[in-house]
Amino acid sequence: MTDRAFAVVRSGALTTVQDLGRPGHAHLGVPRSGALDPPAARLVNRLVGNPSDAAVLETTLDGCAVRPRRAVTVAVGGAPCPVTVGGRPAPWGAPVRVPAGAVLDVGAAVSGVRCYVAFDGGVAVDPVLGSRSTDLLSGLGPPPLADGAVLPLGCPVPAHARVDIVPQPAPPRELVLGVTPGPRADWFTAAARATLTTRAYRVSSASNRIGLRTEGPALERMSEGELPSEGMVLGAVQVPPDGRPVVFLADHPTTGGYPVIAVVRARDLAAAAQARPGTPVRFVPAGRR
Repeated sequence: MTDRAFAVVRSGALTTVQDLGRPGHAHLGVPRSGALDPPAARLVNRLVGNPSDAAVLETTLDGCAVRPRRAVTVAVGGAPCPVTVGGRPAPWGAPVRVPAGAVLDVGAAVSGVRCYVAFDGGVAVDPVLGSRSTDLLSGLGPPPLADGAVLPLGCPVPAHARVDIVPQPAPPRELVLGVTPGPRADWFTAAARATLTTRAYRVSSASNRIGLRTEGPALERMSEGELPSEGMVLGAVQVPPDGRPVVFLADHPTTGGYPVIAVVRARDLAAAAQARPGTPVRFVPAGRR
């Protein structure tokens, strides 16, 4: 281990290493994984001069704290949160120089759910199937951060220009998800299909990197039979036996047996990563947004 590394002082509720994922391996049963909010991950990488696919830290709700072994430039983005370096306030959403041995503390999210922390050179854990992402479902990639762990950092890439500030969207007060009909929409009553796109739901506290679970009106099936397992895609809106829709996120299983009533438009999924439990959710036909 070289001195281009950092030690984990406080791992937080769930902090993982994420890049833009490992697409193309569904036939092996391996999900895409990667940052749940890819635009936020790309932006913090841009702030420190990294390529957009460099590995970053993704925190969940209560942040994390790390101590670099040598001076590094970092940027924190995604969910707004307090940031300190060596106990002193530091800017969020801008590049910050952290001296060797100083503690970078990423505080609890003020709004939203997930913060992203980029280091110049990126987090240089060993890639698996071409990605450094932690996959909570399959167990591929590095484990979630633990107190005392030491993670390597890569070398900065001089060819990538650094910027001083970039716009970052606010976490959603209402999550509006554009949907197209899913392959098993006909498994549901006409009333259920209308309910999905006309009634309000809320984000459930049981949501995670695998799926955004909802609370609200149950969707009634036409038939109580079960499907053989079939392929699942990112953004699939699967309906388990309780009738409450689940939106599959980055660590979703590649196959499933519950019917998919709809599929969320890809560009709307980043906002789902930042929707706190209790956030209102509306599913709307994709052509109406």
